[in-house]
Amino acid sequence: MKKRLIINILFISFLFCQSLSYAAPLFDSNIEAALSSAESFFKTMKNKNYPKIWSLLTQKSKDVIIGDIYKAEAGAGTVYLRENINNDLNNGGTLSKAYWKSFLENFNPDMVLEYSKWDTGKFEKDKGEIIIKYKKAESPATLMMFKENGSWKVGLVETFWTRKK
Repeated sequence: MKKRLIINILFISFLFCQSLSYAAPLFDSNIEAALSSAESFFKTMKNKNYPKIWSLLTQKSKDVIIGDIYKAEAGAGTVYLRENINNDLNNGGTLSKAYWKSFLENFNPDMVLEYSKWDTGKFEKDKGEIIIKYKKAESPATLMMFKENGSWKVGLVETFWTRKK
């Protein structure tokens, strides 16, 4: 009886270890995909490909940015439908160019691409952290990444707008 219990425990342990060895490569490829998406995001910013920048953002980031543009335009006396703002940002239109031009006047993507060290933080199935330490910064920034519809997206708002409030 005791021998059978030990054999069962060993067998279950073996199966558990085997399942972990299969899960690890999937998890590593998930992290690699998130890192690749983040890198693509900053390279796309550097290249000023505004529709591609938009495509790499989380839905929450898009919603907040659309809301910010809507409020700014309404305050200036121009009324846009939120759907029209989204379409403009999707297609790299006038509002898109103005928004990202202004954004890039205050943020240089090379700070992240060329002058920072990247590391991974906590990663789960659909959420992860990329730690970015700029060489002159006192503390790192934690870029939030989210998997939406099977693709890793940059949580620009989720990362930086918390500091804005």
